[in-house]
Amino acid sequence: MDHKGLMTEAARLATESVENGWGGPFGAVIVKDGEIVARGQNRVLLTGDPTAHAEVECIRKASQLLNPYSPSIAPEEQNEATLTLVPRPPDSPDIVPERAHMLMGYSLYTAGIPCPMCMSAIYWSRISAVYFSCDLDATKSIGFDDAFQYEDFSRPLDERTIPVTQVHPELGEQAYAAWNHKPDHHPY
Repeated sequence: MDHKGLMTEAARLATESVENGWGGPFGAVIVKDGEIVARGQNRVLLTGDPTAHAEVECIRKASQLLNPYSPSIAPEEQNEATLTLVPRPPDSPDIVPERAHMLMGYSLYTAGIPCPMCMSAIYWSRISAVYFSCDLDATKSIGFDDAFQYEDFSRPLDERTIPVTQVHPELGEQAYAAWNHKPDHHPY
């Protein structure tokens, strides 16, 4: 399937979400070698879950489909499917020498440019390319203004719209130490 066919499916899913009252006009597909692996739709109004965006739903479905032991992966199964460890790419700023493969080599097509939450999920899932139909201005024109979030993230923590304040770092450091000292922790 080509770009137009894949974007047509993302837009169809977005329209279906609106028509069914599930959420905003957002649909997404994850693709490997021109074939759709997973589909997602905005389901915020259906579920009441503010994270039920099309891209996140699509990433969750792809992860379930591509992991043979999902949804409960035992430690001895962690180096299979999307959790297989691969070396960090050349020139990567990553400080860890290898990470889980996740969705490297896959592309995501989405009806609207991803919001900051979805972009973060895309980065974490290591999707290799993102294609979108409607840009930030078009998305803002229908009442979904994500530009301010992108701007807010560039501000110091104490100057953001939602103040972000560190408290009791020693408590979180206990969990960090447990991870760091676990000899078989699986970097993802």
